[in-house]
Amino acid sequence: MFLNSVFYQRASKIYFLRLLFFICLSGHVSAQVSISVGEGDKTVVIPRILAEPDIDGVANESAWSQAVLIDDFHQYSPTEYSEPSQKTEIRMFYSEDALYITARMWETDVSLVTGQILRQGQALAGDDLIAIILDPYLDRRNGYRFEVNPNGVRWEGLYQNITSIEGSWDGIWQANSSQDEEGWTTEIRIPFQTISFNPDSDSWGINFRRQIRRNNESIAWVSRNRDVNPSIAGTMSGLNGLRQGVGLDVVPSFTMVQQRVFGPLGFESENFEPSVDIFYKVTPQLNAALTVNTDFSATEVDNRQVNLTRFSLFFPEKRDFFIRDADIFQFGQIGSGGFSNSSGNGNQAISGAAAQNARPFFSRRIGLSTSGAPVDIKAGAKLSGRIGDWNVGTLIVSQDEDEVSGVDATEILVGRAVLNVLSESQLGVIVTDGDPQSNLDSSLVGADFRFRNSRLPGGRTVQGVAWFQQTDVEGKSGDDAAYGFGISSPNNQGWRGGYAYKRVEKNFDPAVGFVNQTDVESHALDFGARRFFSPGGYIRSVYSGFESYRAETLVDGKLNTQNFGIRLSIENNTGDRFFARVFETNENLITDFTINRSSDGLRTVVIPQGNYKFSEVQTGYQMGRQRKFAGTFILRGGNYFSGTRFQRTASTTYRPNRNLSFGLNYTENEIHLPEGDFTVRQVTINTQVSFSSTLSLTNLIQYDNVSEALGINTRLHWIPEAGRQVFLVFNYGLIDLDKDNTFVSTNSDISMKLNYTFRF
Repeated sequence: MFLNSVFYQRASKIYFLRLLFFICLSGHVSAQVSISVGEGDKTVVIPRILAEPDIDGVANESAWSQAVLIDDFHQYSPTEYSEPSQKTEIRMFYSEDALYITARMWETDVSLVTGQILRQGQALAGDDLIAIILDPYLDRRNGYRFEVNPNGVRWEGLYQNITSIEGSWDGIWQANSSQDEEGWTTEIRIPFQTISFNPDSDSWGINFRRQIRRNNESIAWVSRNRDVNPSIAGTMSGLNGLRQGVGLDVVPSFTMVQQRVFGPLGFESENFEPSVDIFYKVTPQLNAALTVNTDFSATEVDNRQVNLTRFSLFFPEKRDFFIRDADIFQFGQIGSGGFSNSSGNGNQAISGAAAQNARPFFSRRIGLSTSGAPVDIKAGAKLSGRIGDWNVGTLIVSQDEDEVSGVDATEILVGRAVLNVLSESQLGVIVTDGDPQSNLDSSLVGADFRFRNSRLPGGRTVQGVAWFQQTDVEGKSGDDAAYGFGISSPNNQGWRGGYAYKRVEKNFDPAVGFVNQTDVESHALDFGARRFFSPGGYIRSVYSGFESYRAETLVDGKLNTQNFGIRLSIENNTGDRFFARVFETNENLITDFTINRSSDGLRTVVIPQGNYKFSEVQTGYQMGRQRKFAGTFILRGGNYFSGTRFQRTASTTYRPNRNLSFGLNYTENEIHLPEGDFTVRQVTINTQVSFSSTLSLTNLIQYDNVSEALGINTRLHWIPEAGRQVFLVFNYGLIDLDKDNTFVSTNSDISMKLNYTFRF
């Protein structure tokens, strides 16, 4: 009833969404594109076995002796295609319900195995690990990544645009590990109900990656240009008769919340909220999701940011309902790039928010008011997945009214269709309708083409993109388009570089997207090279290059912002990295810029309009993450507008053992201007106690002296098994309005949430 009413109310605007649903429900309209096995690619035929072993990390069941063995691994870092320092064996088979994998990681000195992470779901980059990369459609465009460390901690992610990974995806699968005097072993079970695949094909793309942290060594089954991803993988064949059961996951949740707001107008409230999420596989390739009375109380809080720029900040999505199949909704590679500490990829001259500018769909606009306060989501539905050569996604959300801002209850619709063309490229369209943060009618249409070829001689890759969008917003007419294009060669070794152009007109206003600046066109160019040295020495690689970004106003072509820098990065064989950057900034302030305002509102620092050109130097040291004490230390200083700035940043983590972790992040900006001097400080303290791989307690304390707000977030998280969780979350807020180091309470809440996945 909910879906029908929405469609009929907005029929004149959402014909495209109807077409998507028709495509989704009409079956296979064409054969799935697949990649033929090329010269040098590896293949394996996987057997089907009836037995299903216990996933206890021991791998002593007889079924493993019948599994296919893979042991032809090689290094891809530090020296690609050389012999690994340690032996690795992987065995695989499948039943009608799941894929089974066991990995044996031999180790000459087991005392050097690194397993610092014990909290389930935490990133494992600093640990020894084994990673499984699956491309169930064999289309070399996207896929899944499953990682396990020596403690049996699982981490999973969705590939987006080949190299970007959405690590907030939460899939249901099982894994466990054990250690002995010869190394460590992992057993993995990946249910077919957890992933999407083409049932008409018996072949998937697959790859394996082992990370040995003590010598910063990475090995793989297949690699190219010192990289592994879904476009660089072998082929697993022999998969027939795969079963997903009914394909239904029902996840009821119950949340009890007690809230208190302090002050003269304070109040207390208690609330009990049941909610339910339903996930159904219409076909093995097509997923339907329904959420009713959605609750996000257990979602991790955002990392606090202090804004010293003229433009909006960007906060990533963390809510699971919106993250599922998020790769399908990616558009034009907007915001998908970024600087990589290890390889030097990306362009640091572009701020994170500028890279995300003109993003047509940004789910964080849904369920939040303009002030960032939560707005209830009454219901939401999503249909997404693959049909033949098409990737399709539709999202419909019914949002409750926001009495504080006066926004009526509304429905938001998003549709996306992508056609897989050539061997690794895609052609897509997108449409959105509705505005979650105002009562204005708003819609958007767009199209994009993404080209990629990772099979060039020498392991090189080239990729390009072109996109166009247009909005239709009540009260705005003309100058409502945005478009861009770019080309890059994102290689991990040797030469790399790229150029991107973006134009955003003044009335372009994507109501469910992200815009941090309009009436602007920008150019971004970067170029550099990474050289690897012979093994055995202290230095592993050196990257050097330049990067630039220039934005101009469309009205008169005047400079808005310009950044130019040169960068050097040196990495050693234990994962430590030294980096330095010299850069010049040119800011043209068309209006006065209020750069600092005290929390009590009595003191502001305003930089007058005008053109400001200034230079800064940045240098830093990043320690290898396998160390018990690790961190990144950065110093930055130089001219700043009409004065000077000196910035100090320290981000440290201390793990005395796998059960305890203490983190401290501190950033200080000491700014001296003719208009006034001020210092901005931001502190984050993070402590973690992992009682086991299923039970953890985390504490997050955040403070900055601009808002003078102190926030405390405590989470007790119990995961008895994948898909079943209990959260106990406590939040407490304080503020020091008169800046006398006396804090008063502003709000507090405590909530308990239980969810249980019933899988049919």
